[in-house]
Amino acid sequence: MAREWILNMATNRWGLNKKDSVGPLSEWIRTCNPKNTEDWEKFYFGKLSEFLQNKGIKLTPEQYLQDLGKKLFVKISEVIQSEIDEVTEEDCIEYIRNLVIERTFMGYQTEIKTIYGKLQKVLEVKIEPAPDEWDRLYNVDFFINVNKKYIGIQVKPITYNQTPELYRWKEWLAESHRKFEERFGGKVFVVFSCSVENGKKEIYNKEIIEEIKNEINRLKKNIRISKE
Repeated sequence: MAREWILNMATNRWGLNKKDSVGPLSEWIRTCNPKNTEDWEKFYFGKLSEFLQNKGIKLTPEQYLQDLGKKLFVKISEVIQSEIDEVTEEDCIEYIRNLVIERTFMGYQTEIKTIYGKLQKVLEVKIEPAPDEWDRLYNVDFFINVNKKYIGIQVKPITYNQTPELYRWKEWLAESHRKFEERFGGKVFVVFSCSVENGKKEIYNKEIIEEIKNEINRLKKNIRISKE
């Protein structure tokens, strides 16, 4: 298992599995539509032969793959091994601390900013970062200004395991959000975000988008009525 991980890591690091090294594998195998590995090997070697000729490489497909394997071995046995020898216990301690504190916090902040960007695009309004005071007093991360009436938005990154507990978040935040509405005229909306396929961040409670739109329209309507 450890051997597989090292081979995979090194192959990815030096791009030995990229299109420029082994050809467009995904494209070729779909074109081939093989029934077994023998079909695929025959088709791939034919394509790889053309690929090597175009690059001016005078090796057979089998020789070329062996050459890539030898390059991989050099990278692992010389480069990676020398890097491993340089790693100290202090490096490991510092890395773990940095991982759980700095990098985790940065990832959390990036997720919040990603969702903020998605909201701004779909709502087609300007969303601004809330002052620090609003964060502390009202649990608000961002706000929308509707003619000096403010709608609050709080982004909460969650995991799918936490989704049954969302109502508890809303209950806990309800009082501070009520105070915000009393002071600034607009409601506060909690936007929950979670990771989906390929680690992309998406809005979990998508119905919140329509609710925010309705609140924007409500404030605009009230402002028009007061002016009349």
